[in-house]
Amino acid sequence: MITSEKILEQTKEGLSNIKNISPLTQCITNIVTSNDCANAVLAVGGSPMMADDAEEEEEVVVIDKALEINIGKLSKDQRKAMFVACKKANEVNVPIILDPVGVGISNLRNETVLKIIKDYKPTAIRGNMSEIKTIARLIGVINEETIAKGVDVADEDIISKENIEKNGKIVKALAKELNTIVMASGPIDIISDGENIYTIENGSDMMPRITGSGCMLSAVVAAFVGSNKPLIGVVTAALTMAIAGEIAGNYCKENNLGTGNFRAYLIDELYKINYETIKKMAKFNSLNI
Repeated sequence: MITSEKILEQTKEGLSNIKNISPLTQCITNIVTSNDCANAVLAVGGSPMMADDAEEEEEVVVIDKALEINIGKLSKDQRKAMFVACKKANEVNVPIILDPVGVGISNLRNETVLKIIKDYKPTAIRGNMSEIKTIARLIGVINEETIAKGVDVADEDIISKENIEKNGKIVKALAKELNTIVMASGPIDIISDGENIYTIENGSDMMPRITGSGCMLSAVVAAFVGSNKPLIGVVTAALTMAIAGEIAGNYCKENNLGTGNFRAYLIDELYKINYETIKKMAKFNSLNI
């Protein structure tokens, strides 16, 4: 078992690596949040590329450090680009980070996610708890049904102190079954590599009030995984996003500012984040179940 204290120490190197490497992070994402995702990757030290045309994917992926796949706004052309990019990523050992936005609400999304998982073996999967539970059901890890509110988490799936052990077991079982890192984000984040489970209780209730906070998180995860070992990359990204959001949210509330300002301050705090701030503020623990 790797203790939460040990992992937290390693986030110092995680933050240093992304600045030194500036990983080219390709995001095949949705048009609603593409600009925010690119700015978030830039803010933490990565180099975003939003190429999503199948005709150039084989050429682009070979220079990537990470490939993020976000199915938020699927199209026929984008699905083709995703599959071409994932196939090439496997061939050249580029890590794939999957954001299964809205999986469970349509057969198209289910089929897309299952193909990526089964055929291309993503290095990490980041979604809300409804999405994680849906994937777990689709591959036979659990039998429980869950229905998200469109692309948002179902009310009963919002991670809380009351359901954290139950959800932690699902996240761990899915990570173990798929041999990947799984992160379920929410008021409490749960991260597992199939053996260890970690929780993060930082963040702000303003984060779900802007479009794209989850998409930004997945893009940031990709950038950190592209410059670090997968588990350290995911944890460092998750702490960076949660603590930046917490600082930005507190500032906005103290100054009676709304969600438009929050989006801008979130990017600012992503840019300013450092190890000292993470070490001081992190509410990061192991979940022993």
